[in-house]
Amino acid sequence: MAKYILSRLLRSIVALFAVMSIIIVMIFTLIPRSKVFDNDPAFTKMKGETKTLYMLQKYDQLGYLDYQRKSDFCQTIYGEGTEKAAACSVNGSQEQTDAIAAMEAKGYVTAKQKNGDPYVTHDYNWLELLGHYYSQMLEFDHPGYIQDDENPDLARGYSIGTNPYNGTPAITCSGCNYKYQIYFDASFPFIHQNFFHFNFGTSYPTNQGLDTIQVISEGQGELKTVTQTFETGLSEDSAIIQTTCRYKASPDRLDAKRFADHYADCESSYTQPSMIATSYIMGIISLIIAYVFGVPLAIDMAQHKGKFRDKLGIAYINILIAVPSLAFIFFMRSIGTLFGLPDKFPQLGFQDVRSWLMPTLILALLNTPSLMMWVRRYMIDQVNADYVKFARAKGLSQKEIFRKHILRNAIIPIVNGIPSSVILCISGAFITESAFAVPGMGKMLPDAITKMNNNMIITLTFIFTALSILAVLLGDLLMTLVDPRIQLTAKGED
Repeated sequence: MAKYILSRLLRSIVALFAVMSIIIVMIFTLIPRSKVFDNDPAFTKMKGETKTLYMLQKYDQLGYLDYQRKSDFCQTIYGEGTEKAAACSVNGSQEQTDAIAAMEAKGYVTAKQKNGDPYVTHDYNWLELLGHYYSQMLEFDHPGYIQDDENPDLARGYSIGTNPYNGTPAITCSGCNYKYQIYFDASFPFIHQNFFHFNFGTSYPTNQGLDTIQVISEGQGELKTVTQTFETGLSEDSAIIQTTCRYKASPDRLDAKRFADHYADCESSYTQPSMIATSYIMGIISLIIAYVFGVPLAIDMAQHKGKFRDKLGIAYINILIAVPSLAFIFFMRSIGTLFGLPDKFPQLGFQDVRSWLMPTLILALLNTPSLMMWVRRYMIDQVNADYVKFARAKGLSQKEIFRKHILRNAIIPIVNGIPSSVILCISGAFITESAFAVPGMGKMLPDAITKMNNNMIITLTFIFTALSILAVLLGDLLMTLVDPRIQLTAKGED
C-alpha cells in the first residue's frame, strides 16, 4: 500500500504541474498582455515615458519579460559591487557599451530613456515563461535569505526560542525572512512552519502589493486587538500576530518600541474570517445538512421503490435538477426575506447567524438532488444481487436486509465521494455567494479572470487542482477502510 500511495502521489504531482503549465502558457501567450492594464486606474492616467516604464515594470513583475535597468544589467554582466559595474553605470563608457553588447547577444533589446539611461528587455518564450515561474514558485527560508547592506553585522543562524503567546518552544532564526520558523499553538494544524512557502507572486491589478496567498487567507473586517507583551517588555493592545513577523529593513519608531530586532513586518489579526475560511464554513455546514437530509431520504425511497414516497422523492429530485440554479436561489432568497432574513450577507454581518442561514440552506438543497439520486440508484442496484436473495431465503426482514447488507455495499461509492465533497468546500459556490454578496472564495476565480489578475488565476488553479487530486486519492483510501475486500494494488504488489 505504501508503494501504491507513493506512486499515486508522484503521478499526482506530474498531473498538477501539467495542468499548471497549460494554464500558465495559455494566460501568457494567448491573451493580449495589454489587457492586464484595463482595470488599473493609475495606468490610464499616465502618459509618455512614465507610462512605458510603468508598463515594463509590471510586465517584469508579472513574468511576461525580463526588464533590466542600467544598474541591473551592469550587475548582471560584471557582478554586484565590482569596479566595472560602477564604471558601467556611466553613460557612454566602454564598460556600458560592452555590457549592452553582451545583453543583446543573449537576445535582449536595448532602448533609452529621455535622460539617456539605457535599459534592456527580453520577452520570454513559453519555455522561459515556465522556467521563470517555477524557479520562483517554491520559496525556502534560510539564515542567508536576508541581504541588507544597512545591517552588515546581522547575526545568522537558528536558535530555540518561545512562542510569545503561550510560552511553548519555538525554532527561531536570525538572517531568515521569517523569525519564527516552527512554533506550536492551539489552532489547526497545531504545528506551524515558515521555512517553506509557495510564492505565486503578487496580486494585480486588484489588491496590489499583496501576495495572492495572503489575499485568500488574510482575515476580513476590522482589526482585532488583544493585550499582548512584546519582546521589549512593552504591553499594549495590538492586532499584530508576532509569530508571522518578517524582516523589515527600516523599522520605524513604533517598531523599535515593540521589537528588539528588525523582525517587525507582521501580519494582523482581523475580527472576521478570511475568504477561504468563510467559504469553507458555509460549505461544510451545507454539506452536513445535505447528507443528513439526503441520504436517509434516498434510503427510504429505495426501500419503497415505486410507492408514493419514492415518487414524491423523484419529483423533488427532478424539480431541483430542472430548475436553473439562479432561479432557485432568488426564489429561496425571496422566501427568506418574508421571514425577516437578510437578502445580503453584509446587512447583519458575520456575527449574526441569520446571515448564514439562507446561503447555507440553499447550498444544501442544491446538493441534495444528485446525492439522493445516486444513493437511491446504488441501493436499488443491490436489491437484486444474489446475496440479497440469500438473505431473504434465510428469513431476514426487509429492514435488516437494507440496513445490514444493502446499505453496507451501497455506501462504498458514497464514501468514495465524501473526501471530494469535504475538501472542495473550499472552492465556494459562485452563484450563491454572488447573490448574497458573501465575501468568500466562490467569486474569486471569475473576478480574477475578469480583472486579468494572472497570478491570482494561477494560484486558484493550483489550489483547486491540488485539492481535487488529493480528494480522489483520499476517496480511494477511504473505500479500502470501509470495505477491506477492495484492493487498490494488484496481487503481489506492496
